[in-house]
Amino acid sequence: MSQTVLAIDIGSTKICAVIANISSDNTIKIIGAGIAKAQGLKKGSITNIELASKSIKNALSDAKRVAGADIKKATVSISGAYTKSLISTGIVNIPNKEISLKEIDRVMNTSLYNANIPSEYEVLHTLPFNFRVDDQDYIEDPLGMNASRLEVETHIITTQKSNLHNLRKAVRAAGVVVNNIVLSGYASAIAVVNEDEKELGVGVVDMGGSTSNIVIHSGSSIRYNDFLGVGSNHITNDLSMALHTPLNVANEVKLKYGSLYEPESDLIELPIIGDENSTHEVSLEVVHNVIYARVEETLMIIAQSLEKSNLKEQMGAGVVLTGGFTNMKGLRELASAIFNNLPVRIAKPREVDGLFDQLRDPAYAGVIGLLQYEAGGYSLYEVDVNKKMRHAKKDFESVVEIEEDEEEVDFTIPTISNDSAKSTAKSSKKPSNSLKLEVEKEAGVLSKFWNWLSQLF
Repeated sequence: MSQTVLAIDIGSTKICAVIANISSDNTIKIIGAGIAKAQGLKKGSITNIELASKSIKNALSDAKRVAGADIKKATVSISGAYTKSLISTGIVNIPNKEISLKEIDRVMNTSLYNANIPSEYEVLHTLPFNFRVDDQDYIEDPLGMNASRLEVETHIITTQKSNLHNLRKAVRAAGVVVNNIVLSGYASAIAVVNEDEKELGVGVVDMGGSTSNIVIHSGSSIRYNDFLGVGSNHITNDLSMALHTPLNVANEVKLKYGSLYEPESDLIELPIIGDENSTHEVSLEVVHNVIYARVEETLMIIAQSLEKSNLKEQMGAGVVLTGGFTNMKGLRELASAIFNNLPVRIAKPREVDGLFDQLRDPAYAGVIGLLQYEAGGYSLYEVDVNKKMRHAKKDFESVVEIEEDEEEVDFTIPTISNDSAKSTAKSSKKPSNSLKLEVEKEAGVLSKFWNWLSQLF
């Protein structure tokens, strides 16, 4: 059975709302999208609820009009600003000696209970990165294993309660209820990283307008996340100051001439800030130097964050860059040099059915990741912001029940008398061949008895 979902990515410069149908096999088909300029936000956080709500409403109205659907619940992204992460552990005994989803849920909630979370913070994600089964470390998936004890190490991402309340309030004022909240860096990683990269270990950097969100995958889960208040808008500001030109003109210069490759020695005419009727000539070499200096500084800040994670040695797949900033020509080469020759690739969101051309840009990785999150693209196990455990193998329990039912049919024998019941109970411990002999023996006695009765009467 398909469901219609709404994803709202609240970025530092734009708000994007996308409506999609998700089929029973988790296939996504986009049916509507809307994009609006972000207002009432600063560095990823809401600073004016009324303005932010208007921006969300504008994006939402366009998406609903295109899709022809009215949806009242949304999955929303939240910036990594004001988030804190911590590591916690949990341990539980397995009474039935077989690990089920119930035990995994219990051990993850135990780690959550053991975590020292400040009262003004609320949990966004609880992500396990190491399961231990009876002292055996780094179990990829403990589900269905026989064990007497299960332990887990989790990466817990928290954010300020006020941050969450303001987000919910702004979205609600736009006429939609928040159904789920996902860390923006996590959503971007879902959209651009493949399974091999996750397994090898990979850093994902979503470079936006005013912010950059970093997550590091190692194994099947996020091990580290960070937020940096640097983005492409800083280039615009630098150009405006260096070239003495208005911000909107500086932004056009960035988009048209933004490149990290050696420039041509051409001159361009730009209006002067404060006197837009007058113009002056500026060398493209000056434009290049300003852009290069800011991009280099941004990448060095990101490199410091990757070093701070202490997980750089586990990033076998290198770094994946996404977000609107990555449209800068020459960014991959400079990033690779600054990241000590780590493999670097620029990533667009993975292709989904109905993906509009505009949404194929790296700037829209976050909103596509939100859709894929709702389609089951999250980590193998996770406790989300609603304290609900999510798991990829939703049909595992029903499969186990079917197998158990089949076994019960094979071993169930109708009782005929007290003596035969006793023999059946004893034979249940025997192999299936001896079991069949017992049944055939009982059937032969009954057959002879019935023949005798028919002859007698």
